[in-house]
Amino acid sequence: MKISRLFKDHAVPFIMAWFLVISTLAAPISASAEAVNEATLNWIQGSNRPLPVGTIAQVSIKEDYLFLNGADTKSFIRQAGQLPSNQEVGAIFPIDEDAYWVAYFEYVDSGHISDEEKTNINVDKLLDRFKKGTEQANKEIAEENHLYVDGWDIPPTYNESSRSLTWSLLLHDYNGDNAVNYHVRILTRTGYLSVILASDLENQAANRATLERDILPNLRINPGQTYEDFDPSVDKQSSVGLTGLILGGAGLAVAKKAGLFGLLAVLIKKIWFVVILPFVWLFSRLP
Repeated sequence: MKISRLFKDHAVPFIMAWFLVISTLAAPISASAEAVNEATLNWIQGSNRPLPVGTIAQVSIKEDYLFLNGADTKSFIRQAGQLPSNQEVGAIFPIDEDAYWVAYFEYVDSGHISDEEKTNINVDKLLDRFKKGTEQANKEIAEENHLYVDGWDIPPTYNESSRSLTWSLLLHDYNGDNAVNYHVRILTRTGYLSVILASDLENQAANRATLERDILPNLRINPGQTYEDFDPSVDKQSSVGLTGLILGGAGLAVAKKAGLFGLLAVLIKKIWFVVILPFVWLFSRLP
């Protein structure tokens, strides 16, 4: 089956366009659509039946969405010319051809992260750390790849009932184009499950609402792996708290994904892509 038919049959033609520009904001549009080997990807249409998100969780999605398992998500990223973090355990895409977002799932076996900081998250200090981190990183990368932190879209918020930490940063790139990234971290027995929403900026709020309505409520951590299942006598613990988790921790995450619309979005209608932020690792080096 040709790639054009796959996209037509599954109503996700935007994926092909995304592959053409995923590498950087200035990436040339030269890749062939045939480079996306759809035969290696097992697209699963939702049916309200639980789908495994790695070995840590399950998610039930409606027929309006498509699912890739962890291996296929890694292949999806490699076929786009990027390197996966190797923490991917799944991804969800909308079938609606007018919707431009993807929800990535990653799991990090970091050790049990205490939520003792839940009432003491200093959002101003965190924002300053992010800004300083990007300033430092910008010194080590090409100017056209610079990113800048403008402020919080959603300040870090902890939900004790779901053991989840949520935040969103406002960014802009070298050309002044705006970007937003949206992150959810769900604490588990021995690590955390990340849900990373990549979206076009114009519809980010609506896409976030879709994620919170259709995806997150139907995501379940497997029995025996929940935060409450932690056993200090046998399970490893992390030295990183909620603040460290937001900043990326000491080696816990080397990259975050951000949905960006750059100059190419003006030249080519409805192109959506994800940029790997190369600077997150620097945050742990800041005082």
